[in-house]
Amino acid sequence: MKILLDACVLFPTVLREILLGVAAKGLFEPLWSPRILEEWARATIKLGPGAEDVARGEIALLSANWPKASVQPREKDLARLHLPDENDVHVLAAAIAGHADLIVTFNAKDFPRHTLTEEGLSRQDPDQVLRALFAENPDAVREVINSVHEKAQTLSGETLPLRPLLKRARLPRLAKLL
Repeated sequence: MKILLDACVLFPTVLREILLGVAAKGLFEPLWSPRILEEWARATIKLGPGAEDVARGEIALLSANWPKASVQPREKDLARLHLPDENDVHVLAAAIAGHADLIVTFNAKDFPRHTLTEEGLSRQDPDQVLRALFAENPDAVREVINSVHEKAQTLSGETLPLRPLLKRARLPRLAKLL
């Protein structure tokens, strides 16, 4: 299954690490566009000085580790598509160009189901996707979550309870399930 990851699910570090960890286990093939990665880098500016540089380093590593994940939207799709937020047309066009099955985003209102259905796509939030993948492959998903949890604790130098960490990553139902 090919999944296009919107910028809003790549920017939170814990969420990104879980999604890409699950992808690395072979549970889905991630896709994004150069513009999506650029939006992620720009979004980090609000974290303070140096945050954008860190994000750009992470993006370079991501691009090296997933060379086939980057898709370029076609001009003809960009010209013909319409969404409630025109700034999201590039996301839909990238999903089409990459032959994605699904767009993972928190912005449900910006991706109407009827429009996506016409393009052979659907959308889900990360919590839905990860719970479905957990139902199919609980050991693999749990292993990724445990690894990300350990890394977060190591980087913070604190004990971080898993459920609140997942809730902050906007994965409340997955947190409850685990």
